[in-house]
Amino acid sequence: MTNATTRAAAGPAHALVHQALPRSADQAGSWVDDNWAGWLEAGLRIVLIVVIAVVLRTLLLRTITRLIERMNRGAEAAANTTLGGLLVNAERRRQRSAAIGSVLKSVTSFVILGTAALTVLSVLKINLAPLLASAGVAGVAIGFGARNLVTDFLSGVFMILEDQYGVGDVIDAGVASGTVIEVGLRVTKLRGDNGEIWYVRNGEVKRIGNLSQGWATAMVDVQVGAGEDLERARAVIATAAEGLAKEDPWDEKLWEPVQVLGLESVGAEFV
Repeated sequence: MTNATTRAAAGPAHALVHQALPRSADQAGSWVDDNWAGWLEAGLRIVLIVVIAVVLRTLLLRTITRLIERMNRGAEAAANTTLGGLLVNAERRRQRSAAIGSVLKSVTSFVILGTAALTVLSVLKINLAPLLASAGVAGVAIGFGARNLVTDFLSGVFMILEDQYGVGDVIDAGVASGTVIEVGLRVTKLRGDNGEIWYVRNGEVKRIGNLSQGWATAMVDVQVGAGEDLERARAVIATAAEGLAKEDPWDEKLWEPVQVLGLESVGAEFV
């Protein structure tokens, strides 16, 4: 009786298990049938978004590169010409255009790839509100920690765009002075009067005195023997300066006639 009862009780349970398995399989198959079209559509949309982003980014980067190359070719063609009495510095324009191109490429890549990533997440039906909130908090934290780097970068961008100085200019940056040998987005390299190289962070520069931009005044002291006729010496100096102003390359560098100011100091043997 016991064995019979056990078998009788086990029989329906065994049947229920076998009956539940096909039903679960049918539900899974039905679920796949109901959703595969949506999955396929989402996958195709993601592929299309990625392809459009890659193609658009490539085209824009190539366009920026061609514009920079055209600017550099224009600088090389004008390297030996004059503009308003100033010699055109090809290296200065090359570095300026390269820095501008780097900024444009970085901004272009960030905007396109960021937009594509957000669009893909939207296609996957992921709630973007928590992600954007987290990104905002992370951005504030990173910006606070790297504020000096951001300040240097932004200052460098404005210095380059405004053409405050370039390669070959003699500048006084406050913290250091010398001849500019390289202009970067974060650091400017100067060579001092004693040959030292100064690495100046762009964010530290509060004022800039450019001795090479536009025009400048140079003072030259000429020693004359104490017994010489000063009026004759002044006439000789003026004649020599006038002849120098007609020679190359000084005819483009001297904008006004040289002025002889007169006696500045008196010594035992020279004046």
